Amino acid sequence: MAVENGEWIMRGPAWEDPACIHSWQELVDWIDEVGFLPLFRNGIDGFSAEEHTCPTDWWSGDVDRDPWEWRQTIARSGRVAYGKFFGKKAGFISKAWFPDFANWRRDGYDFDSRWDDGLATARQKKIMDQFTEADALLSYELKERAGFGKGGEKNFEGTVTDLQMSSYLVIRDFRQKLNKKGQPYGWSRAEYTTPEALWGAAYIAAAYATDPVQSRTKVFRQIQAHFPAATEERLRAVLGRCA
Repeated sequence: MAVENGEWIMRGPAWEDPACIHSWQELVDWIDEVGFLPLFRNGIDGFSAEEHTCPTDWWSGDVDRDPWEWRQTIARSGRVAYGKFFGKKAGFISKAWFPDFANWRRDGYDFDSRWDDGLATARQKKIMDQFTEADALLSYELKERAGFGKGGEKNFEGTVTDLQMSSYLVIRDFRQKLNKKGQPYGWSRAEYTTPEALWGAAYIAAAYATDPVQSRTKVFRQIQAHFPAATEERLRAVLGRCA
């Protein structure tokens, strides 16, 4: 995604192109194959959902054809993880590859151990504590319960993003607020959960016996196997912190 002459420009194949992905199910199948996929175009050619979907379908509102709508359906499906994993930007990780990703990004720590060793912030702790009582929370619910907002803690969005980058949170769904009559209204809000709530604690910890550096190497090699432009330098830039 780029801005040209004040307009957002999407880069991808025409709908008729055989290489074009035409449904959210096709996109999930491809994510399962490649393991990792940012939502938008970045510094590695081909390494995005944008570059493999029809540009004119983005933000059309057509749930069958719009990749922006697909991200909600994919998150809701639970088949792959969705969140801000790539340089604090959104993308997908396959279920098969998430344990190695978590082992690398967490450096072998579950969140409680990270807190005990003084490696997590108080703001992060306030957010993660909310998931001891609830499996999933909409963003505004999480913000209120964790004490952020007016007169409280600052930088809610940045803290939640850091927790996604470290693999402690993922986006499980998108839902609207409900009015007093129980009717939905307004923009859909992200619903956060832990990977453990999504797929089970034992599954997420499956790679903990592996050296985190080895998990990082496996992640890099998986991406490089499918995207030849993914040099070490470009991967570090696109994957962001901890790369």
